[in-house]
Amino acid sequence: MKILDLVSEKEIKEALLAEYEKKIILYKLTDERLKKKYEMSFNEFEEKNIVKEKDFSWEVEKDAMDWEHAVEGIRHLQEKIDKIKKADNGY
Repeated sequence: MKILDLVSEKEIKEALLAEYEKKIILYKLTDERLKKKYEMSFNEFEEKNIVKEKDFSWEVEKDAMDWEHAVEGIRHLQEKIDKIKKADNGY
């Protein structure tokens, strides 16, 4: 038995979009928390090489990795959402 025999394509799309939106919210929370902590955007953080400035401390390294993951996650998931919505609209 195939999953489409049990659940409609529309329900799958809605569930997938809801999951992506939830993940984006979590990534945005990380982005906002780190913006406040460092009082700058991720791009500024990278341009100013804050990791080096803070002597490559584990805390700053971990923040940099988490922050990059969040920013890239937001971008990647938003692209997927846009593609799904565009496909759903027949474009």
